[in-house]
Amino acid sequence: MTAAPPPRRLAVVLSHPTQYYGPWLRWIQAHSALQLRVFYLWDFGVTSQRDPSFQTTFQWDVDLLSGYEHEFVPNVARHPGTEHFWGLRNPALTARLAAWRPDAVLIFGYAYASHLRAIAWARWHRVPLIFRGDSHFIGRGAPRGWRAAVLRGIYRQFAAVTYVGRANREYFASLGVPAGRLFFAPHAVNHALFNPATDATRAAAAALRLQLGITPDTRVVVFAGKYVPAKQPRELLAAFLALGLPRTALVFVGDGPEAPALREAARAAPPGRVHFLPFANQTEMPARYRLGDVFALPSRGLYETWGLAVNEAMHLGVPCLVSDRVGCQQDLVEDGVTGWVFRADDAADLRGKLSAALTGDLADFPGRIAARIAGYGYAQATAGLLAAVDQALGTAVR
Repeated sequence: MTAAPPPRRLAVVLSHPTQYYGPWLRWIQAHSALQLRVFYLWDFGVTSQRDPSFQTTFQWDVDLLSGYEHEFVPNVARHPGTEHFWGLRNPALTARLAAWRPDAVLIFGYAYASHLRAIAWARWHRVPLIFRGDSHFIGRGAPRGWRAAVLRGIYRQFAAVTYVGRANREYFASLGVPAGRLFFAPHAVNHALFNPATDATRAAAAALRLQLGITPDTRVVVFAGKYVPAKQPRELLAAFLALGLPRTALVFVGDGPEAPALREAARAAPPGRVHFLPFANQTEMPARYRLGDVFALPSRGLYETWGLAVNEAMHLGVPCLVSDRVGCQQDLVEDGVTGWVFRADDAADLRGKLSAALTGDLADFPGRIAARIAGYGYAQATAGLLAAVDQALGTAVR
């Protein structure tokens, strides 16, 4: 009787534990034959630290580390973080990788010192590399000259590349990644947490509405995230105030440098029309989405590479209002079908689409949303990753 082959060993290099990837890694380990070991380069998210954009000190209140092998590689950066190239500086990473002897290495991103060190190590030792990222060129166009040459050179080092959606695929293709090395592994969130059938979520959302004094016949738009200019919270507030529609409310959830200006501008609203809730940890977010009838992500910033909050809201059946700069828009938010899309730099278009969201019939949205988001789960993401691993182990990058 022939013995079963040993499981393929996949090393995963990640900057830090996140509420988005921890549950997926656990799912992969439980539902595939891969043997994972995750090499974290920073302990943000599982220790109490200050987020400069949220201007809040916190750690995530969900389990991000159980169910899969992991280790934290010491980060010797003077100022640890993901805001600059030297924020992830882990000299021991390559020795840790070598000691574990992976069959392939999955790397999330390339823009830090330790990522480039790991890429160089893997190429030198002929360990196949897989890349995962979610960049796009929406609103800016593909680079030219030396920038394009550098990016093409980086992606040429990878035997396989996973892409999260249409705009991300176009990004990789435009930089010379062959179609045979591209594998769809969509961005996904933990559906078990963002489950519309959960009674506790519905009860918590109803309690929040009662706490804020929002009546059942009020149409509510929720903005949840960092109050930073790139996400356009002030523009959303200005559009809401300009419309002046009765029986409508706007709820902001989060914090950030724009908070004082937002609160000042909200003084122009009639009483009870604009509300502010503090930063909410992960287990609190389902109720925040469900208290609203619409979720808004009006970002114009080029960094909004996907917008996983849209996945979370859509799992709960909430239609989304997004700008055409949000990376997930082409995949998830179809204007008038699963939500509304406005031109990021067009205030009048924002007002028009917000008016449609606040006054239109929403009865058919939940069914269409459920059908769309069903294709963006852990099963689909894992299938794409497994195909990428197969490609990587069968292909030598020259």
